[in-house]
Amino acid sequence: MLPRSRAARLAIPYLDLDAPVMDLRLDSRRRLPAPPEDDPHLVGWYADGPSPGGPGTAVAVGHLDTDTGPAVFSGLSELGKGRRIEIRRADGRTAVYTVDRIKSYEKSHFPDREVYGDRGRPELRLITCGGTFDRRAGYSGNLVVFAHLTQIREPTGPPR
Repeated sequence: MLPRSRAARLAIPYLDLDAPVMDLRLDSRRRLPAPPEDDPHLVGWYADGPSPGGPGTAVAVGHLDTDTGPAVFSGLSELGKGRRIEIRRADGRTAVYTVDRIKSYEKSHFPDREVYGDRGRPELRLITCGGTFDRRAGYSGNLVVFAHLTQIREPTGPPR
């Protein structure tokens, strides 16, 4: 079992994505907020959940787009089963997850247990907006990438 270590960067080689990660916590309504819109290339990691590679279901969120254009998770819908997601930890290790599936859900019928529930192994969910867009209400749904841990890579040099 790995010791806790915060997520530092998230990479998806297939999408040429390599982004910094910030810690996020639930808001007063017990919802996980998105990262600040003024940095559309930042990924948010649910800090009170599992750390990368740890047991349970870890959650990372990012914007699909902002007023300035495409954001960090704009390409998530292009991921297919078997693609890799790499999370570099603050201790220098990298947790490598493999995509199992991608699903879209309307916000009014979001299946919390299916998305966030513990499956008895280290898993990861990437969540962004999806569905139709309305200027007043925002996006009608969410796109969720389901992945499971397949490898832990040890640091190749001193931790940063």
